[in-house]
Amino acid sequence: MRVLIVIPARYASVRYPGKALVPLRGAKGQAKSLIQRSWDAAQAVQGVDRVIVATDDDRIRAEAEGFGAEVVMTSSTCKNGTERCAEALDALGGGYDIVVNLQGDAPLTPPWFVEDLIAGMKAHPTAEVATPVLRCNGRALAGFLDDRRAGRVGATTAVFGAEGKALFFSKEVIPYTTGNDWGDHDPTPVFHHVGVYAYRPSALAAYARWAPGPLEQLEGLEQLRFLERDRPVQCIEVYARGQQFWELNNPEDVTRIESILNDLGVA
Repeated sequence: MRVLIVIPARYASVRYPGKALVPLRGAKGQAKSLIQRSWDAAQAVQGVDRVIVATDDDRIRAEAEGFGAEVVMTSSTCKNGTERCAEALDALGGGYDIVVNLQGDAPLTPPWFVEDLIAGMKAHPTAEVATPVLRCNGRALAGFLDDRRAGRVGATTAVFGAEGKALFFSKEVIPYTTGNDWGDHDPTPVFHHVGVYAYRPSALAAYARWAPGPLEQLEGLEQLRFLERDRPVQCIEVYARGQQFWELNNPEDVTRIESILNDLGVA
């Protein structure tokens, strides 16, 4: 099966404009842009035939081409990364069995998250869309709850059924856990949604034709468009293996990500 990774990136991020070009310093003090670190993360994934950056911004294109990335220009009307992936695949003329959306704000995504996601798609041949979920320990859950109490948009959480089909995704912390107390390393019933997706080309083509539904608009989560159209999303559990994972959502996340890069020894 031919696998394509698309890294969608835009300059006009609502919460953090220009974040794709924000420099992140690694363990040796070397600064690389967020889009370059996301590209590096994609290059570490095994079993992939091609990696591209999909953007509508010439500044991002220049930066990406400067470090050797292949870039596909997409329109400024794309509402989210899934629409951008659909447009990029169309521009390439298809030819891939699985398209992975490795969002350009997740440079700490371990390669095995994506490899396990691709394996999950192969193991569920009827799945049109799949996405990784990571069980929170007590420390991570406490951080999510602190973010919400402070009014910060932190991680997205997911709930799913016995066979892994998604029931809902939210920027709130679900399911409800207030009153429960877990130790820092205890497993909890809350799953962090890792913002990576794998699609069949048919699912991408259908998605691009649908208008956003009310839940997608309220939560600001693109994957809800599939659920609102009764298209199942397969959740694939992944494991951190001791590695910290975080996305760059807000300016204050820069320090946190740089600290993790330093701890990992990533230059």
